[in-house]
Amino acid sequence: MAVDTSPSSETWTHVDGEWLPGNPPLIGPTSHAMWLASTVFDGARFFEGMAPDLDEHCKRINRSARALGLEPTHTPEEIEALVWEGLKRFKGAEAVYIKPMYWAEHGLAGLVPPDPASTRFALCLFETPMRSTVPVRLTLSPFRRPSPEVAMTHAKAGSLYPNSGRMMLEARARGFDNALACDMNGNVAETASANIFLVKDGIPMTPADNGCFLAGITRRRILKLFRENGIAAEERTLTVKDFMEADELFMTGNYNKVVPVTKLDDRDYDLGPMAKKAMELYMDWARANCK
Repeated sequence: MAVDTSPSSETWTHVDGEWLPGNPPLIGPTSHAMWLASTVFDGARFFEGMAPDLDEHCKRINRSARALGLEPTHTPEEIEALVWEGLKRFKGAEAVYIKPMYWAEHGLAGLVPPDPASTRFALCLFETPMRSTVPVRLTLSPFRRPSPEVAMTHAKAGSLYPNSGRMMLEARARGFDNALACDMNGNVAETASANIFLVKDGIPMTPADNGCFLAGITRRRILKLFRENGIAAEERTLTVKDFMEADELFMTGNYNKVVPVTKLDDRDYDLGPMAKKAMELYMDWARANCK
């Protein structure tokens, strides 16, 4: 039986100079990206008529491409202009996910390395709501984040996400929503799908960027907003014990911005004030600076 490949919401993709609706076929069975995973992407958000930190996401996709041995075909400014062009196709959309992508079509001699001259680009926009008010239950994952020596941890590479997927599947099989992931040294890195903060005695803390996970754009923005508003947010090495003894946990990421955590294994957490404050600061900043 053929699999239905149609998207679940309104979707537009810009590729090779034109906008195409739905889910256009872009990668064939001989494409390097199909069998050797030479793909990178990024993700920004459009809501309330604004796209916070869009310029930073457009810069990062090009950094990710170069980290994977690809050659970006668009400048960040060109990608940003395409985003705003494409968003005009969505009438009354509550929120849109913005996903620029690069991949290799061919490999160099030996097949495994991607041929940078064959780099292709697509920009996919699709309507999807934000669910920042829905709290998450976490469990400690038996799987870990790789180190920079063994994976493209500084790139938003598609090849990193099967590890995240198995973390989430394992967590859901045990009745949780997401997983808390450690690095190769056993310290907390992030969750399977977002960065993580704890709050202890009124001080928000997040794992230090040690190269084993992608320290996100929203994470950086929240840290900056906390500090600008007199909240001494810290980046430091954090253990599972630190998280179990925390007063509050919340996740940050582009998809939902700030999401409270109400459970980590057998430890329950109240919906604390710092997650609410983080979201308020973020939205105030976005509404004042991003329209």
